Amino acid sequence: MRYSIITLVFISLMIAACSKNDEQKKENTSAVQNQHKATVMEVIPVSAYTYLHVTENGKDYWIAAPRADFKVGEVIVFSNYMEMKNFESKELKKTFESILFIDNASVKLGEGIMNEPMKPTISKEDIKIEPIKDGVTIAQIFENPDKYSNKVVKVKGKVVKINSGIMKKNWIHLQDGTSYQDNYDLTITSNDMVRNGDVVVFEGKIVLNKDFGYGYSYKVLMEDAKASKNL
Repeated sequence: MRYSIITLVFISLMIAACSKNDEQKKENTSAVQNQHKATVMEVIPVSAYTYLHVTENGKDYWIAAPRADFKVGEVIVFSNYMEMKNFESKELKKTFESILFIDNASVKLGEGIMNEPMKPTISKEDIKIEPIKDGVTIAQIFENPDKYSNKVVKVKGKVVKINSGIMKKNWIHLQDGTSYQDNYDLTITSNDMVRNGDVVVFEGKIVLNKDFGYGYSYKVLMEDAKASKNL
């Protein structure tokens, strides 16, 4: 089973949410490519991540990854990572003397390694949102993305997930009950604050094939959206 890690945004979130001093972070980080094979001794899942206490060749250390179903006793194989020293997790109220943010990982089972893509998934909610007259639905955007590329549109929907402070923006998942070819969730970046469960109208520019590197990209993304709850 393979875990595809969204490193760039993940690291940005951890830095924005959990660290105190930007200059100190820059001085205390280093990116490395070197294969490791470590055994999981402890798993600490938090809201969006998983901290793993592992051992390798008699040395214990910590790694961090987006939340996934790791288990004690599994052997984690990874190669690309970034080390951060004196990293503070506010959620755990713990400072790690050293922690590795991994780029990708596989779980070794027996004599082989089973690889299966594992991307963060958002379940489709059973909702029905009446679209606004001068707006579009999520299904319409995914059905004909070229039509809306680089255009400002309005979408009304329910906030099903929000991550704050990623690259100085709020990252919002919106659903309106419509879908096209199993695309039912629109990712939105905004400086406006909303809450899970809010029904909101977002107005923003649609961009296509937005690539943040490290394999983390969006076919469709609404950028710099403004939120309105006056429906």
